[in-house]
Amino acid sequence: MRFLNTTFARSSLLMLVIGSAVLVAIVLSSFFLARMTQTYFQDVVKLRDVRSAASDVLLNLRASESGQRGYLLTQDEQFLTLYTNAAANLPRLRQRFEAAVGAQDSVRVPLDQLGRLIDEKRQEMEGTVALGRRGDFAGAVAIVKGAYGRQVMDGVSAILSQVIRDMDGRLNSGIEELHDSASSLQWLTIGGGILIILVLGGAIAVIAQHVRELQRARAEVEELNASLEERVNERTEDLIQANREIQRYAYIVSHDLRAPLVNIMGFTSELDATLKAVSTFVLADGAALTENDVMEARQAVEEDLPEAIAFIRSSTKKMDGLINAILKISRDGRRELKPERVDLQDLLDATAASIYHQVSEAGGEIKISVGAARGLTTDRFSMEQIFGNLFDNAVKYKHPDRPLVLSVKSMPAGRNSIRIEVADNGRGIAPEDHERVFELFRRSGVQNMPGEGIGLAHVRSLVRNLGGEITVTSTLGGGATFVIRLPTDLSQYVRSHGQ
Repeated sequence: MRFLNTTFARSSLLMLVIGSAVLVAIVLSSFFLARMTQTYFQDVVKLRDVRSAASDVLLNLRASESGQRGYLLTQDEQFLTLYTNAAANLPRLRQRFEAAVGAQDSVRVPLDQLGRLIDEKRQEMEGTVALGRRGDFAGAVAIVKGAYGRQVMDGVSAILSQVIRDMDGRLNSGIEELHDSASSLQWLTIGGGILIILVLGGAIAVIAQHVRELQRARAEVEELNASLEERVNERTEDLIQANREIQRYAYIVSHDLRAPLVNIMGFTSELDATLKAVSTFVLADGAALTENDVMEARQAVEEDLPEAIAFIRSSTKKMDGLINAILKISRDGRRELKPERVDLQDLLDATAASIYHQVSEAGGEIKISVGAARGLTTDRFSMEQIFGNLFDNAVKYKHPDRPLVLSVKSMPAGRNSIRIEVADNGRGIAPEDHERVFELFRRSGVQNMPGEGIGLAHVRSLVRNLGGEITVTSTLGGGATFVIRLPTDLSQYVRSHGQ
């Protein structure tokens, strides 16, 4: 039996370790890919701003030049208005272009050379327009027909056109990187989900195998110990209870651990959905975008992506807490017990001292009445854990309308056992939840206190390891009384049960 339990514990631990490793890998990879996607998107936005600003500056210069030449050739004031408006917008457009270039480091732009050429072209246009306003249209036209203005404009056009081509190349590359990142995230999620399903299948297979081994062992015990009817009945009851515990454990592994995984998979799909809005914005390639397109892309980057990442992180944190709780319960059954003589009065006094200030400050009190039933041979560490959890629960779930009164008393319960009652006047437990509160990850009543629902499951595991049992009697709002039955000599119990 011990070999079977050891094998089961090791196999279960191996499944949990593998599952944890896969989940950690999924979370870290998802976070990394999401960060890469954000970085690619930011780079694409910066490059698109540079391209748009370069196009605007070039169009503005050409509009200014068209207005200048139209005015000088036709002497029509409408062309002068076109030139004036374009020349007025040029400083703002240049400032926007320079800011966009400075915000990225993917493409180098000769800003000094470009600025010098733009200033020369602006001076040439201002000079000829000034001549036209003074009536010297012939002289202004002669300057325009010269090669200087055309050469300057060609230089400006060459630089800005090269910038636009470079931006187009980088934008195409950025879009490909975004697509690759999204594809990687999708395949990672699918692969991780398959691995988790395989791990769960392995865990269920291990549990099923263990159940079969237990059933086989029970049959052997019945055949080998037919003359020991009482012992056979006790062992059979133990095996039935163990089977039930294993079935509940299997349910927890397949249900509670799956819920955060479903959240992770759902929100990774949400990440994929947000890329559609981003793609609409990015793939516009200079085309006019509707205000709705821009708002959807901004919402995707500022709200949807961070929200999805936050929910993924929250789900993995929840799963980590569940796995740690299962490991904690598993360790209870594997820790070696050390029977020693324990004075129950001293142990309870020491445990009560740890919460005394919390109880006394609120006007409450702690009553401990051990009497003659104070000495027993048991595992001290387990006893400290049991009463520490029960006392902490009494403080945590005290009734808000009255001071806490916590009382502990013990009495003999047969020749070789002791009964210990821990009673409080807290908010109580509904009758239908009396068994539920001892199950792993299950809680009762209003959940306004932090916790994972492992405290009383831990207590029951410890009590059973000591050869005892714990029950509760309570009504909602009327306090609770936990009754613990333990053997007075743990070493004798261990010997008699072959542990």
